[in-house]
Amino acid sequence: MINPVYAPAPDRYERGIRYRRCGRSGILLPEISLGFWHNFGDVNPLANSLEMAHFAFDHGIVHFDLANNYGPSYGSAEETFGQIMKKSFIPFRDELFISSKAGYDMWPGPYGEWGSRKYLMASLDQSLKRMNLDYVDLFYSHRFDPKTPLEETMQALVDIVRAGKALYAGISNYPPEAAAFAYKYLKDRDVPCLIYQGRYNMLNREPETSGLLDQAKENGVGFIAFSPLAQGLLTGRYLEGIPSDSRIAKERFLKSSVLTPEMHAKLVKLNDIAARRGQTLAEMALAWCLKDDRVTSVIIGASRVSQIEDDFKALENISFAPEELLEIDRIISCS
Repeated sequence: MINPVYAPAPDRYERGIRYRRCGRSGILLPEISLGFWHNFGDVNPLANSLEMAHFAFDHGIVHFDLANNYGPSYGSAEETFGQIMKKSFIPFRDELFISSKAGYDMWPGPYGEWGSRKYLMASLDQSLKRMNLDYVDLFYSHRFDPKTPLEETMQALVDIVRAGKALYAGISNYPPEAAAFAYKYLKDRDVPCLIYQGRYNMLNREPETSGLLDQAKENGVGFIAFSPLAQGLLTGRYLEGIPSDSRIAKERFLKSSVLTPEMHAKLVKLNDIAARRGQTLAEMALAWCLKDDRVTSVIIGASRVSQIEDDFKALENISFAPEELLEIDRIISCS
């Protein structure tokens, strides 16, 4: 049987999704964005990737977050997205906001990672080919390079935008001092930084404690949180132990050493708060990030449609009573 031509849900912008202004820009991003980090590479069936992308777009999730080395293997998540574009999304390109990045390991040799002009420009050219795109909406420097002059990295972003290969520039995983330099350099050249992407969740408060959240807001820059579920720790999967098909069991991106008895006790207590709120632990974790108006969006990962569907429910309640926040903070800070 031939699959029918994809037609998105006519009411896709009326299904509960909300959009937030991204810093001082014209861009609105959905509160939940779909990331292609782990489960969209060449080790995963295209049919499943198509189903997840369709479900997301059918529910108003228009932002798809990628990077050159997402997979596994490197480049394969972008190749998958390119197939999704070709099969389904080309007629709707102007409704989509697509981001990619370069900065981490991609190919061998001295020009295959970090922040040189050569690497960033070559990587983006390859990414556009893989994704069947003429441009991305947003291109990030994926991490701060302490050995390349920051002027070189930022000027590459400026020139990429001016060449029309990206509409906006962003930075990710930058320390506050480097971020401050980047914001000023880009603003002075009329290519203001659109957004900062950083790891942020109930267990990892570094963007708060380092001042990154306030710094972004003060500079008119949005903030998008990756790993809002702490790579699965905050999904509730580990409340009863370690499932055989889980990330911890596979020891790839989440190590078993993380799930100490103390951490397990914290997860159980957090899950109790979520239950009182009528939410799953994952729903509460996403809501916790989105309670902060400095956060523009959170990036979720998924291996099946049901996970996106469950995460979407977080939007039904992102308000917290002061005593709930205090209780969460006490649990997290308890050693």
